Amino acid sequence: MDNDEKKINVKNVNEVVSLSKIILKIFLILSIVVGTYVVLMLLKELHVFSFLLTMLSVLTPFFIGLVVAWFFNPLVNKLQRRGMKRILGVIIVYLIILAFIGLVISLIIPLIYDQISDISETIPSIIKNVENIASEAIDKFNKIDSIDTNLIKEKLFSTIGNFGEGLYSSLPNIVVDFIKAFVSGIGTFFLGLLIGFFLLLGFRDVTDTLIMFVPSKFHGTAKDLLGKINKTLRGYVNGALFDASIILVACAICFSIFGLKSALLFALFCAIMNVIPYAGPYIGAVPALLVGFSQSTSIGFAVMISIIIIQTIEGNILSPIVMSKTTNVKPVAIIIGLLIFGHFFGILGMILSTPIIGVGKVIFHFFDDKYHFFSEVKHETIKEKD
Repeated sequence: MDNDEKKINVKNVNEVVSLSKIILKIFLILSIVVGTYVVLMLLKELHVFSFLLTMLSVLTPFFIGLVVAWFFNPLVNKLQRRGMKRILGVIIVYLIILAFIGLVISLIIPLIYDQISDISETIPSIIKNVENIASEAIDKFNKIDSIDTNLIKEKLFSTIGNFGEGLYSSLPNIVVDFIKAFVSGIGTFFLGLLIGFFLLLGFRDVTDTLIMFVPSKFHGTAKDLLGKINKTLRGYVNGALFDASIILVACAICFSIFGLKSALLFALFCAIMNVIPYAGPYIGAVPALLVGFSQSTSIGFAVMISIIIIQTIEGNILSPIVMSKTTNVKPVAIIIGLLIFGHFFGILGMILSTPIIGVGKVIFHFFDDKYHFFSEVKHETIKEKD
């Protein structure tokens, strides 16, 4: 009888311990979310973001150079391990980069420009098709006496017409502003490449210099932590680039087959937006669907079905395989991060939210495993005795 009571007591204790751990984790997650939101709100009120954005705009070439050096350093290291001098390896890598950039500029940029021009010429017909589709939809409510369909049509067509005229008249200015921004961006990018060249020559010295800002007794810990962060970020970037490339190729092929205007342009937009978890595919699909349905109902449905199939395969097969070994962030955390960072930083915040959360998780687990701030040294439950 005593043994039976002891077994029941042990089971109850284990259940209480398990439940308390779950509650503690939920409380910890809520504390982190609320704390992050409060900190961001304080930084916003203190105008820290505007200062940081100004500093980032000034230091953009340096950050571009740092990212280029960080991204291509493994390739240069591999060439160096095969007996090639580092400076020669860096020169070869940069020749490949410049050749790729030249190929993109000479082939893709003119094609995208032609497709933008093609879309601008078809804006009137697109608006006309949108009006026809809207008119057919509104006509279905003619039998309802309380609804004045003619008044609805008049207001809707007036709004669509004003939008179309404004877009068509402002398009030359948009193109000119885009060209100016593009030229300025090219200049900043090439300056960043130049800085990256010198950083890549002594990238190990750069990392060692950063570690020098850490007290000497923590150098080993800092190197270990930076190694884990580097692995997480590199895996995320490689996975995101692979996913985006698959989406670009698949969408470009499908859109071209179905006759969507400016197929490459919309495929590129879908690929870029796909970097944003969950919300990105929907944002990327909207322009392609609008233009597809404005061309014809069949093209619109074909584009919609193709996007659904591509995103289903990517989201349920490719992405879990590619990204599961990188950030390993829970979907709830990703959604919360999207909401918070999207609120404060817009599209850029949504793009950066997942890697930031991934890095935060790596830092949290690193210090938790080392110093046991939130976990016990030994995670054992009470064993039942026979």
